[in-house]
Amino acid sequence: MTAPAPRQDPGPAVGVVIATRDRQDSLAHTLRRLLALPERPPVVVVDNASRDGTREMIGRDFPQVRALTLAENQGATARTLGVRLLETPYVAFSDDDSWWEPGALTAAARRLEAHPRLGLLAARTLVGPEGADDPMNEVLAASPLGTAPDLPGTQVLGFLGCAAVARRTAYLESGGYHRVLFFGAEETLLAYDLAARGWGVTYCPDVVARHHPATAPRPHRTALQRRNEVLTAWLRRPLPLALARTRELAVEARHGGPARHALRGTLVRLPGALRARAPLPPHVERAARLLDGARA
Repeated sequence: MTAPAPRQDPGPAVGVVIATRDRQDSLAHTLRRLLALPERPPVVVVDNASRDGTREMIGRDFPQVRALTLAENQGATARTLGVRLLETPYVAFSDDDSWWEPGALTAAARRLEAHPRLGLLAARTLVGPEGADDPMNEVLAASPLGTAPDLPGTQVLGFLGCAAVARRTAYLESGGYHRVLFFGAEETLLAYDLAARGWGVTYCPDVVARHHPATAPRPHRTALQRRNEVLTAWLRRPLPLALARTRELAVEARHGGPARHALRGTLVRLPGALRARAPLPPHVERAARLLDGARA
């Protein structure tokens, strides 16, 4: 962990990064929301090789937005490319169907300024036009990790990727989102890596994000999440736990469905996970096991 220097730049404190693919209509709505915020955050969109005219739409309708178009889909790691393009000390992440409440980025910046060890804060997420609480809010608020005297909110080791604000230096120091996971439940590994380097990760419900997810079903999402939960165990958790989670997935895979797709994807990516394996420090592993027990 590298202690942040006092901020001297009077410009915007928080920039916004969006990774997108083939969702130009939803992205346009999100950009209008973000650009109307009183904080006037700089916005970077990383286009994961869209084929629906996303690049042209941004250039035509949102010339103030910085866009990076990739030759191939890089999944969640595209966000890291966006973070590198920003010069703000803090980075808020949005999806192409999520944005921030007016004043939320100011509140996040104040939290990060006042708590130098805070590496990432998870926001409260309100879903849909009715503003219902995302179920993840309750999970984060009930974290058994409790509070720390030098951090705001409740300590956690997870968050929603569309509702998080990170210290740019902490994010880059921790490596950002991992290439092995690509996409799906990738946030836990980043939280582990931040904590392993001494950065705090907390839930701060006074910072609010809005999420209007598409109603169309995403049949592969469950498989991706299960795959990455197992790969995260191989990347950072003790070997007996990784083996146990792999066995559980293999048993489920006998019945087909998402578990079979998840197991196939796990086996394809397992060599890369083993090459990048770096077990958590003991204090972070203890916190992870405490959270495992709470979920069970």
